[in-house]
Amino acid sequence: MKILLSGALGKMGRVITAEIEKHQSLSVCAFVDVGYESTDTAHFDKMPKENVGADIIVDFSHHSAIFDIAEYAKKFSIPAVICTTGQTESEIECIKELSKEVPVFFSANMSMGIALTVELAKKSAALFPDADIEIIEKHHSAKLDSPSGTALMLAQAIKSVRENLTLMLGRNGRRVREKNEVGIHAIRAGSIVGEHEVILATEHEIITVSHAAMSRSVFADGAINASKWLIGKERGLYTMQSLVNDRKD
Repeated sequence: MKILLSGALGKMGRVITAEIEKHQSLSVCAFVDVGYESTDTAHFDKMPKENVGADIIVDFSHHSAIFDIAEYAKKFSIPAVICTTGQTESEIECIKELSKEVPVFFSANMSMGIALTVELAKKSAALFPDADIEIIEKHHSAKLDSPSGTALMLAQAIKSVRENLTLMLGRNGRRVREKNEVGIHAIRAGSIVGEHEVILATEHEIITVSHAAMSRSVFADGAINASKWLIGKERGLYTMQSLVNDRKD
């Protein structure tokens, strides 16, 4: 499988390149990143105009790159794995429109462990309908978006079984906590790869569901698994939950 890798010079781009090299059946046929000063047959400073022979696009660049990626994917009918977060409404709409023409895998977190964490948090929220719920997420100091896409994904999963809940991004001042709140708290420090904790507290007990990524390789492995799984799929929008549910069957 030949991969067009967008965001090749970023932290995740370098990690996934190293992981791909471990697989004999995988290769990167085109590296795309604004950091490249010149282009050749394999390195581009933006999405190439010609077909480079890729079987799939893997994007670890910046959420704003989706418009160029979508144009390329549509032009050459290539599926795409979108691994960026922090999308605007127009960028989300672009992803949805792209999925009407080609298979698109889009997840705020590429870890299969997080997919399991989402399912556990969702089930816990349903089993404890009166519990107060708080989400704490921790990431490295250079992460731009806050709260993380994964924290929002967890919150939306919880809301799917507790529809009356509202999101409270951070908390300050003097006021009583509302019963229907889901508090989301972001920590940015050092080189934390990614940690998420869901706390469900009743009057008599506390349930904690948590996940910690020990290295960025877990996200690279997830992107590779998603790429292999997406090949041959019908056009549509797929998530990590889609992959996990498919494997459960």
